[in-house]
Amino acid sequence: MATILVVEDDPYVRAALVRHLSAAGHAVRSVGAALDALREVTQVGCDLVLLDLGLPDLDGAAALRMLRGVSDVPVVVATARGDEPAMVRLLHSGADDYLVKPFSPEHLDARVTAVLRRSGPPATAGRTPAFRVGDLVVDPRQRTAVVDGRELELTRREFDLLAYLAARPGEVVPRRELLAAVWQQAYGGDQTIDVHLSWLRRKLGETAARPRYLHTVRGVGVKLDPPRP
Repeated sequence: MATILVVEDDPYVRAALVRHLSAAGHAVRSVGAALDALREVTQVGCDLVLLDLGLPDLDGAAALRMLRGVSDVPVVVATARGDEPAMVRLLHSGADDYLVKPFSPEHLDARVTAVLRRSGPPATAGRTPAFRVGDLVVDPRQRTAVVDGRELELTRREFDLLAYLAARPGEVVPRRELLAAVWQQAYGGDQTIDVHLSWLRRKLGETAARPRYLHTVRGVGVKLDPPRP
């Protein structure tokens, strides 16, 4: 038995997928939006994600890239876009396999079984690892952050922001992406990000003028880097 997260905005299709996968012996959870899926994967975990591309909050391809930024959980994409170039792009973006709608329950079973077999035994595949950046260790599963051997006392948003950046060390993450992933907002809110960054810096023992881990790239976004010697 595997734990499968179904990401599908159509409630009838979602119910049918949950019903079939449950009957096949899997433990199934379901959400109807990309950002809910991201939160489920990072905070709860699963063995496989069945990801629809036609989601209401984010394009499925963008959701796939965001998932790949925080977890190596196997992802099977379900899409009505059957052209080969689109499929190739999805595979290059991190999809493990894909299904073109409409598909039969037998076809779904075969693809899910094959991907799970390749990825390893259920209950271990897709678990988000702890991220280490210098002397900072962020564990999304335990929701703990330790720097220089000292555990940080973080609010939920502070931890979510730090974990999202820690999953892509050295990468400049655009503010819009942070808003979507951490605050579930499509736009606005720069001041909110700045305030949370300020609180995080204080707890990490740094300032905006003298950063150690958190670096703001003006007009672009934020990156998390290990301190320089």
